[in-house]
Formats: sequence, structure tokens, C-alpha cells
Amino acid sequence: MNPRHVRSPFREAVIDLDAVRENVATLVRAVAPAAVMAVVKADGYGHGAVAVARAALAGGAERLGVADLDEALALRDSGIEAPVLAWLHDPAARFDAAIAHDIDLGASSLAQLEAMADAAASAGRSAHVHLKLDTGLSRNGVLPADWADVVARAAVLEADGRVRVDGLFSHLANTSPEEDAAQLAAFLDGVATAERAGLTPGVRHLASTAAALRMPEARLDMVRVGIGVYGVPPFGDGTTAAELGLTPVMTLRGRVAAVRRVEPGTGASYGHTWRASNPTTLALVPLGYADGVPRQASGRGEVAIDGTRHRIAGRIAMDQFLVDVGDADVAVGDEVVLFGDPAAGAPSADDWGDAADTIGYEIVTRIGPRVPRTHVGGA
Repeated sequence: MNPRHVRSPFREAVIDLDAVRENVATLVRAVAPAAVMAVVKADGYGHGAVAVARAALAGGAERLGVADLDEALALRDSGIEAPVLAWLHDPAARFDAAIAHDIDLGASSLAQLEAMADAAASAGRSAHVHLKLDTGLSRNGVLPADWADVVARAAVLEADGRVRVDGLFSHLANTSPEEDAAQLAAFLDGVATAERAGLTPGVRHLASTAAALRMPEARLDMVRVGIGVYGVPPFGDGTTAAELGLTPVMTLRGRVAAVRRVEPGTGASYGHTWRASNPTTLALVPLGYADGVPRQASGRGEVAIDGTRHRIAGRIAMDQFLVDVGDADVAVGDEVVLFGDPAAGAPSADDWGDAADTIGYEIVTRIGPRVPRTHVGGA
């Protein structure tokens, strides 16, 4: 290989697959006897769906969850045979390939259910379906007023052999304990309606990571854990990953590309929103908003260099930003950690979320394709 085309850790996201496995094992123990579905949508929240899926299954997850059919088919193409549920569908979606590859389908409307049944009839086999009830998130899912008609029709399609209703599910808004309890009650009412229609779904699932950890009554038969797989706390209340027994999976890092000493009054980056108040050193980091580093964290985000945290100076640009390192002994080539495991002295994804007025979920998911993923650990 031409050495000019060998990737270096100029910028890099290191993905610890052993941490994925241990995080899932921790969650499996926490929610037992409920089963665990590991959610690997959005390319595994930016971590690499296939690698994360394998590590999650090794940690004890029984099923995998994705948003759309392309994500599910990519898992099948990689050789993963575990049950996979896809629940968000293009209105023009065809379900033939999904049925042929044994992908479970989330149905959020009567029209989707009929399309799945038609595809199953053409394939000469049953579509395995999880019916979704909207219990208050007001996104997708069958409206409560239509639920009785949908489950009645599902029972007819099941008797015809075109559909097998394997599950019923919904999604909590995580608004307050009282509102989450009301959603749980609405979901259980919907389950009772489905059973009266003659359905016998084997899996009821409502809770994502937050409710799986703090709302035991919502665990039911299975929980869908997403952000917890990746070691990012789901609560937004200052709870750390370590307090939950979880380890952050992604470490985003680069190297110092340039260092310069500046005098008081010197401006840095676009608009000179930052000016040196004292003689100081600026370190240039080759990551920017094109790589997913949020511009909103300009002047607020922090990085770790040699175990010491330093604040961004001025605006984050498309490809780079500056860090005020004061009088620290920082040199070109030194490693810079934007976020990772706070136990190792790094800022967390949640720290960056706070700096950008968003959440840790977005920070890890938005890291762009220009940043190579280096997977370590795992089988």
C-alpha cells in the first residue's frame, strides 16, 4: 500500500467493543428476567453497527433493533442471524426483502400492516410483526382510536397465515414519572385489547435505557437499550456512566497540529470572539464541525491534553479549532482527547453536550465519516 494512503490518528474515534459487551452484560443483569434488545440504528449511534451488534450479542442481548430496513438488511448482509426488528418505514417501502431475510417488522398503521401481509402472501410465508401503539409520544404508532380495528385485522391476517404478531410495543416520552406511568397504563390497556381480539404476542416492550434502569414496572418482557449500550447516561441529570456501572465506548481524539505563543490582545479564529488576556499558548486541533464537532460548543467545550483539560479558544471551524493551553508544555503531535471515559481524565460526551446545549446522544451520533473508526477489543 502506498504509505501516503495509510490512515494515521490525525483524527480518530476509538470504539471499545469490550466496553460494549460489558455494558450490555451489566444491563442484562439489571433488567432480568426481561430480555434485552440492543439498538444499533444510525450505524450503531455512530460507533459501527455491525461491530457493535456482534459485541452486544456476546454481552447477552437476545435481539437487535434498528430504525429502517436498509439498516436491518446491512446486518443480515454481514452474516448476523439474530432477530432484528425494524420499525420506521418509508411510505413507499416494499417488505419483500425483509420477509425473505427474516426481519421483524414494526407496524404503525393499518396500511403498513396490510402491505406487510401482501408481501408475505407473495413470498408464501408469514410476516413477523410487532404492532406499535402510540401511547403519547405523538410520533409513529397506531392511534388509540384505531387500535381495536388494527388488532382485529391483525388477528384475521394471522389466522390466514400471512402475519404472525410476535410483539406489541410503544415508546415512552420520558417526561415525568407520572406521565410515564400513564403511558404504561395506556400500553397495558392496548395489550388487553389485542388479547381480547385473539392475539397472543410473546414480547411486550416499552422501555428504552432510561425506563429500563429507573422504572422496573415498565420492563415487561423486553427492554430496548440504545444509548446505554454505548456507555452514555440517558437521564440528562448529571448521573455519570460510572454510577450506572457503564463505560463510555467511544473516544474521540486527534493530535496537536500546530502550537504558537501569543501576546495579550491577540484574537483567535473567526470573528475574534476570543482574545488573549495574558501571554498564552494556543494549540491547533484538526477536527471541526465537518467531523461532527458542534460549533455551538465554541468557547465552551474542553479537551484533555496529557491528562489536563483545556478550553476551546474562539469559534470551532469546519476542520479545526484552537485550545488555550496557557503555559502548559504542549507540543506538535501530542494527543488531544475531545471526549471519552472520564475515569481516564477525558471530558465525557455529556460534557460536550452541555457545552453545545444538546445531549450526549447527539455528540456521539454526529461524528462524521471523515473520522476513521478504530475498533478495539471484541472477539
